[in-house]
Amino acid sequence: MFAVYADSFSSDDPLSGLKLGDRPDPVAEDGWTTIDVKAAALNHHDLWSLQGVGLKQEALPMILGCDAAGLDEDGNEVVVHAVVSDPSWRGDETLDPKRSLLSERYQGTLADKVVVPTRNVVPKPSSLSFEEAACLPTAWLTAYRMLFTQGGLKPGDSVLVQGAGGGVATALIALGRAAGLRVYATSRDETKRKRAVELGAHEAFESGARLPARVDAVMETVGKATWSHSVKSLRPGGTLVVSGATSGANPDNAELTRVFFLQLRVIGSTMGTRDELASLTELLDVSGVRPVIDQVLPMEKARDGFAAMAGGDVFGKIVFTR
Repeated sequence: MFAVYADSFSSDDPLSGLKLGDRPDPVAEDGWTTIDVKAAALNHHDLWSLQGVGLKQEALPMILGCDAAGLDEDGNEVVVHAVVSDPSWRGDETLDPKRSLLSERYQGTLADKVVVPTRNVVPKPSSLSFEEAACLPTAWLTAYRMLFTQGGLKPGDSVLVQGAGGGVATALIALGRAAGLRVYATSRDETKRKRAVELGAHEAFESGARLPARVDAVMETVGKATWSHSVKSLRPGGTLVVSGATSGANPDNAELTRVFFLQLRVIGSTMGTRDELASLTELLDVSGVRPVIDQVLPMEKARDGFAAMAGGDVFGKIVFTR
């Protein structure tokens, strides 16, 4: 079958290890099922894999990709949940210390077919295209959990989304507005600020700018570059939810004095559960909210998509189709 895979690592030139070509068809063991992939979305996780982050040398060659939508063995339209927990685990699978993601221990979704645990398959609403549904399992699920599970936000609350433009950030803006939140966003790029407002942000500001008022929560995926501003933007008792650190994990000022004096909550968030993915698909089905897609490419042109993400000039998701 055709696949997009990593066969080596390079921190300086990650795309040098990216290969496109034939790989063996996957075989589903007991309790697993085969999905015919119709669309798969690209994530920063895939670039990090090419740098050797979260992927071991002995696992190579590894088919990349966490996200997919396609057809199950009975021809049903489905979305694939990327978090693979231990078979004995019960409860929130994101808390399973033995959990893994597709493309780390198990072959990923950037291929004609992918095998996943049967429990990792969620029905796709007919109102969502395969391309739209493929955006959900990582970026949009991460945003859903950040806002509603970890952030505990409710209609009327205010939220700041740092770094408008990426897949998670655009999902946070769209979902936040759909849920009745007052949404602020930041970006260094004027075009991205304008697009954030078009997407649903009430206002968008230059990175580090003072907000009209302190917010109930900040959604943080940027890390070092925005951390101090995130903490300073919170009202007393506010919540900072962090799910990534694309600019670095070690801020120059952790703002610990503000954290304890203002009794702020700092909460980590990683991916989401199968139940949350099902709830997310239902929310999009009834609300009409749709993922922002930067570009759709045939999987044979995956290298172009990887290069675009590495270059950073992306607003929304990059999706590959079969």
